[in-house]
Amino acid sequence: MKRRQVLKNIGLGAGYVMVAPAVFNLLQSCKSEPKSDWEPVFLNATNGYALTKVLDVILPKGDTPGASDLNLAQFIDSYMNEVAGDKQKEEFKSGANAFALSFKENYDKELIDGKDEDFESAVAKYLGADKETRDGYVKQISETQDPDAPKADFDAHAGSYAYLNAVRDLGVWAWKNSEEVGENVLWYDPIPGAYIGCLPESEAGGGKVMSL
Repeated sequence: MKRRQVLKNIGLGAGYVMVAPAVFNLLQSCKSEPKSDWEPVFLNATNGYALTKVLDVILPKGDTPGASDLNLAQFIDSYMNEVAGDKQKEEFKSGANAFALSFKENYDKELIDGKDEDFESAVAKYLGADKETRDGYVKQISETQDPDAPKADFDAHAGSYAYLNAVRDLGVWAWKNSEEVGENVLWYDPIPGAYIGCLPESEAGGGKVMSL
């Protein structure tokens, strides 16, 4: 897909930034047929399996392509390996390990033994938590990152919340910017014309968000 932006940034939780065109090229390199047996290069195999399952919960296949249809787990793993800075890599890997620990505590099983419903429940538990709980997670995360604050105990639940937020942000960004979604789901105009401030909806993508 041709992009109209030479440079695009996206904030992902605490300090995650993606920059095009390098990231766009990486994203498009993952657009081949869906693969269920891919081997992660950044995460270990178990955390890579969990990443795939989590993304399938957040971006399930329906009338539009799902995360596995677009190989988004492969993209995120490759992005972390090839593009992310050292701090991003450290935080993402730490978050993945925290998620594994909280999963074991919540379901008394390892990630690799998790069922679809377990991952659905885990995503709902953290991303669907009430405001008070989310604020508590954020406070704990801030305390662990503040060099001037007393050293806080590691909390796998707060780490899981931060990790799932990062996965969601990366996954949704990649989904929106994939070639398949950009050209066949969103409003795609390969040859944009002049700006027209007022158009009937029928002439403006039928109400769809425009693909950049």
